[in-house]
Amino acid sequence: MIRKFIRNLFSPKASASDSIVKLRVISRKKHGVTSDKISSCALKVTTCLQQAGYSAFVVGGAVRDLLLGLIPKDYDVATSATPEEIRALFRRSRIIGRRFRLVHVMCGSETVEVSTFRGPSPSDAKNISIIRHTDEHGRLLRDNVFGSQEEDAIRRDFTINALFYDPVKEEIHDFLDGYKDIQEKRLRIIGSPEKRYREDPVRMLRAVRLAAKLKIQIDTPTAAPIGDLAPLLQNVPPARLFDEMLKLLFSGHALACVVDLRKRGLHHGLLPMLDVILEQPMGERFITLALRNTDKRIQRGMTVSPGFLFAALLWHEVLTAWKCRQDAGEKLIPALHQAIDKILAIQHKKLAIPRRFDAIITEIWVMQPRFQVRAGRKPFRLLASLRFRAAYDFMLLRCESGELDPEIANWWKEFKNADDECREGLLMKEGPARKRRKKRSNRKQTNKTTEDITVVTETTK
Repeated sequence: MIRKFIRNLFSPKASASDSIVKLRVISRKKHGVTSDKISSCALKVTTCLQQAGYSAFVVGGAVRDLLLGLIPKDYDVATSATPEEIRALFRRSRIIGRRFRLVHVMCGSETVEVSTFRGPSPSDAKNISIIRHTDEHGRLLRDNVFGSQEEDAIRRDFTINALFYDPVKEEIHDFLDGYKDIQEKRLRIIGSPEKRYREDPVRMLRAVRLAAKLKIQIDTPTAAPIGDLAPLLQNVPPARLFDEMLKLLFSGHALACVVDLRKRGLHHGLLPMLDVILEQPMGERFITLALRNTDKRIQRGMTVSPGFLFAALLWHEVLTAWKCRQDAGEKLIPALHQAIDKILAIQHKKLAIPRRFDAIITEIWVMQPRFQVRAGRKPFRLLASLRFRAAYDFMLLRCESGELDPEIANWWKEFKNADDECREGLLMKEGPARKRRKKRSNRKQTNKTTEDITVVTETTK
């Protein structure tokens, strides 16, 4: 059964048609990764599982990153133990997941994700109950099929993510030449590209993200069907698509990813109307600057707010809607609020931006007209606003892209850094004071009433 599955998986149409599924054990002397380089929690989990009689390895991105000289952000462990058996071994653990059950093992503040070796894909299985766990496009809906270590390697997405590291023996188990692909800086999908993308369309996004992040080339057969299968992303749940887009935009290589997404036709439906924005000269420059600044901050280890980034990506759509409403005769601020509501409503349907980001996005946008007021007490009130820093950075991007006069940015830089006395001197003169409508005086009415009282009194006398 397994041999037949492997032969079908690596058919002539597959990208790994010339590969042979064969276990290669790579020693520490060759790969150079020692057990002290992995986290203490991952070492504890694998050691405990092995002592209990199960196979256990550090797998996936952590092994790949260690071989590339990078520091892994998190660690995953694959084992022959079932979720219930794993849960019984670790007091601080919990079973999660529906599509494929996993166990989270907690060690202090660190969490290691432990999965049971997966078996054949439902699309390769003969069991009808398993096949029914895919939709009409071939996308996996549920995948709780357990198997061997070899089957688990075949079920992973890319060869460079299918490496198993044994921290006890300090050996790497390689079934699909993933170690060679890492050395040759090549990203290669496991099995038939079209079939694997249909199983999980998010793999197309993941290929773009990994290639940009790791600075490697996507293998030609792996890249070939991406453009044609891009519409499959419409079938992915919006929440999952949003999570994958966050990983892509916060990879530290967002600009390269977006350029590649556009080239491969993957941007349609991910950030709706992003293609329209990129076709506008000023909008393209603005987004390029925003993504470049985001990449620099992440590469320096600085934080970036998702709300700020989405505010930047959607700003020119707001500008367009705002202008249309003003041209229709609506007032400046009400028109802006209505444009914001319209654009956010569209994005919630298409990209499922969590509502918790709405407040940040809206505040950044609503504060933009206030930067053009540099007289009176309004600049002081703006400076004291809770979101001033985010809105200020946003305004600087607008000036740098040519949307606003750079003199506005220069004035606010000086005003922000000055003391109160100097700020008073920087304020511009206010325009002609608006004539206030005089309140109707009661003096005349009072005098008239007094006269009437006097007349009545004299008459009475």
